Amino acid sequence: MIVEFAPAKINLALHVVGQRPDGYHRLDTLIGFASIGDRLTIERSDASDFLLTGPFATDLSPAPDNLVIQAKSLLTDRYWAGRTPLPAQRIVLEKNLPIASGIGGGSADAAAALRGLNLAWKLDRTAEALARDALPLGADIPMCIAGRAARVRGIGERIDPIEPFPSLPAVLVNPGVSVPTPGVFRRLQRRKNIGLPAQVPATSSADTLIEYLAGCRNDLEAPALAITPEIGTVLSVLSATGGCRLARMSGSGATCFALYDDDAAAEAAAGEIRGQEPDWWVRACRIEDRPLSPDATGQSEPASAEQSVVGQ
Repeated sequence: MIVEFAPAKINLALHVVGQRPDGYHRLDTLIGFASIGDRLTIERSDASDFLLTGPFATDLSPAPDNLVIQAKSLLTDRYWAGRTPLPAQRIVLEKNLPIASGIGGGSADAAAALRGLNLAWKLDRTAEALARDALPLGADIPMCIAGRAARVRGIGERIDPIEPFPSLPAVLVNPGVSVPTPGVFRRLQRRKNIGLPAQVPATSSADTLIEYLAGCRNDLEAPALAITPEIGTVLSVLSATGGCRLARMSGSGATCFALYDDDAAAEAAAGEIRGQEPDWWVRACRIEDRPLSPDATGQSEPASAEQSVVGQ
């Protein structure tokens, strides 16, 4: 059995710096990965199967347009065509992250499938090669393959890891609404903005990084707010919690995050928000650098990953 952790990808800052002739937007974004996420299991079986479990399983379809299935098809077409019959496996996706919520859940799932099947089928593709293979499936997938805190530019193909990188106590909140990413980009008033300020600090100091982030922004926040006013409510609630250092929307929304000085403050804030808004999805976690290269056992799930947690 191979278990792959698919952590939520958090855009700590996201600047839209241009648009290519083919319509893709050029971004300059700073990403980290959360200690919570989805989970993908691959095991031997008499017949190939794809099962969905978890609190958000009913929001997904196992049809061919699922990114996990597309990732499997990509590897099959490129590296298994003409070989012996494809080994039968049961793939189980435990869907713990909200759908279309700006935290890269589908991309992380596809990345987990690529890593896991690379091991299961003994393809021996490096993480860099898998990232090149994956780019046609989605711009977020290459960065999710490695799980590294990074500055990402272009349409997602230029990934510069940031090391060291502090572990940031955080709260993630989604008000239970999905935001269509294409619609957010269509409402973007300005498509060529200034990129991230100067050099992103490589530091183990959370204070230094948060001070840097305070001078950044998410250019998709305003158009997302126009589509989903609930995002403004989430940001206001997060900003009002005790010890909140910074509150911002991730990706194209609607998930927002807040950063805190320590885990206790984050847990207290999460509890406070759950009490106010019991229908919201609220999770305390850490946003950090989470390298996901498989170890010798074939397990890439970080030991600290939450065990029961029920992006263009």
